[in-house]
Amino acid sequence: MERRENGRVKIGMIMFLLLIIVIVAGIGVNIWYKSEIKPVQSSSEKVVVEIAGGSGVSKIASQLEESGLIKNADAFKIFCKLNKRTAMQAGKYELDKNMSVADIIAQLEKGNIVDETVTITFPEGKNMRWIASTISEKTNNSKNQVYELLSDEEYLDTLIDKYWFIDDDIKDKDIYYSLEGYLYPDTYIFEDKNVDVKTIFEKMLDKMDAVLTPYKDEIKKSDYSVHEILSLASVVELEAKNEEDRAGVADVFINRLNKNMALQSDVTTYYALKIDMSERDLTANELATQNPYNTRSTTMNGKIPVGPICMVSKSSIKAVLEHDDTDNLFFVADKNGKVYFSKTNTEHEKKIKELKDSGLWFTY
Repeated sequence: MERRENGRVKIGMIMFLLLIIVIVAGIGVNIWYKSEIKPVQSSSEKVVVEIAGGSGVSKIASQLEESGLIKNADAFKIFCKLNKRTAMQAGKYELDKNMSVADIIAQLEKGNIVDETVTITFPEGKNMRWIASTISEKTNNSKNQVYELLSDEEYLDTLIDKYWFIDDDIKDKDIYYSLEGYLYPDTYIFEDKNVDVKTIFEKMLDKMDAVLTPYKDEIKKSDYSVHEILSLASVVELEAKNEEDRAGVADVFINRLNKNMALQSDVTTYYALKIDMSERDLTANELATQNPYNTRSTTMNGKIPVGPICMVSKSSIKAVLEHDDTDNLFFVADKNGKVYFSKTNTEHEKKIKELKDSGLWFTY
């Protein structure tokens, strides 16, 4: 009888000890759990993670742990199970190491996806130096990477094979930047800042292809090659600020070419000297610089610049292909951008004097 009593006491003590162990373990697990679902750190540290479509809780937990955003994947899974949190959405997220498990899950459920797309606007009239600078500012590419690609003959050959409107003219040794004038001005959206220069160029070339293709028959019938058309269009782009004047300006240039006259466009001199037009006026010596871009040079009679000098709009391309039909050989624009056309140099000089006397003369 005494032995039975002792046995019961021992069993009771064991059960009591087991209960204590269970309670202590439970408290320990609870303390561990609460600690593990707290933020990894108190200071802010952004981390971008991309949750793939079809990812379950276990995969997401492992990914977040590997990214250093949560302390423990198992604790994350327990939290989700206890709180019935499974409606997390796929996508790219910018999370922070100072966020708790609850905060992270809330973000993933809301679908607060990071928009890493990069939007770049390339306006007509801007040149390759501006393009290179803008690409370096907006993406993870440097200006040198842009220039190196423009000098990569193997790459240029692939473009010549791919696009009907590009040929060996872009490889002329006198051309500053091979694709100047071939990249179509527009607003483009890229996936993120890691977009490479080739992708940017080819998206712009695809747009130029779409713009030029409707004019393919006109180009074939023209007296000028695509390269010459784009070169003329680029000068028209910078000389005629108003779209309605462009066909008239193009007509003047073509009339001058037909008479073996120089285009005498200051914008080509600025480009030849790599000076921005907003900087200053040009000197007489600079205007006379002999350069295959500078149509002020005496060596450029009857010649188009060796290549385009800026990005060209559809309206400037159309102006060259469908220019006015007049005998005008001169034009001048006032400070408001209005263009005045003349048939003779006498008329032209008279108009210049009128503009100066009336305070409408344009200065750079």
